[in-house]
Amino acid sequence: MSERESIDRRAEVALQAANAGADVAAESFRADLEVEFKDGKTDVVTQADKDAQVAVVDVVCEAFPDDAIVGEENDALKRVPEEGPAWIVDPIDGTNNYVDGSRAFGTAVAAVVDGEPVGAATVCPALSDTYRVGPDGPFLNGESLSVSDRTDPEASTVCPTFWWDYHQRDQYAAAAKALVTRFGDIRRHGCAQLELGMVASGALEGVVTNLRANPWDTVAGVALVREAGGVVTDLEGDRWRHDSEGLVASNGGVHDELLEAAGEITE
Repeated sequence: MSERESIDRRAEVALQAANAGADVAAESFRADLEVEFKDGKTDVVTQADKDAQVAVVDVVCEAFPDDAIVGEENDALKRVPEEGPAWIVDPIDGTNNYVDGSRAFGTAVAAVVDGEPVGAATVCPALSDTYRVGPDGPFLNGESLSVSDRTDPEASTVCPTFWWDYHQRDQYAAAAKALVTRFGDIRRHGCAQLELGMVASGALEGVVTNLRANPWDTVAGVALVREAGGVVTDLEGDRWRHDSEGLVASNGGVHDELLEAAGEITE
């Protein structure tokens, strides 16, 4: 298999695996769920999360049995290898939404080589939305997508993503103030991969956090934003990596303003 064929195949398997996980999640959506708590009252997991990850991993391992798996649940790795191929899995991103019966959740799978994504998919079954990216570009439900062309912050909508622990709620307040004083409006959807997909499709102009994000919450969506013409950096404006501190993703047109807002969160 040539290098191009390998990349094409990985992008294809990422979509197949995300669909498999999303199918499992959809089966239990708005059903009677047993909810467990991990590190706090808002850090929850269900059996559906675990079962969806198994479904994803089964698809990946059938195609690439020797590749590393990085994921949120079960015994998957928690760090992305710097060398070689790997798969980054979030079986249900937006589990709190899922538990509450909100449709804003999805299964995200990214194929990476030497830490860089070569294909990814985020499937949101309750929204009937499938975001995917590969060598042929970024797509939403089969239609090519691109970031918005807005450059006026006051006409733009942005999102403070991820959730701050109770002892960090002053940072959430600072993020909200920094954004609402600069931008036309803000949204919070509680599903980072979906929010990044929305930047890629032009439904949002930006997403920002000062927190260090887990790779399963970000890498697939970051790949979408970049391939759709957007910009993703850390808090210093340097190119974002899976281990960066903070995340600032935008359509490019409002990126400088979003970086300034991000800088106020921890001041």
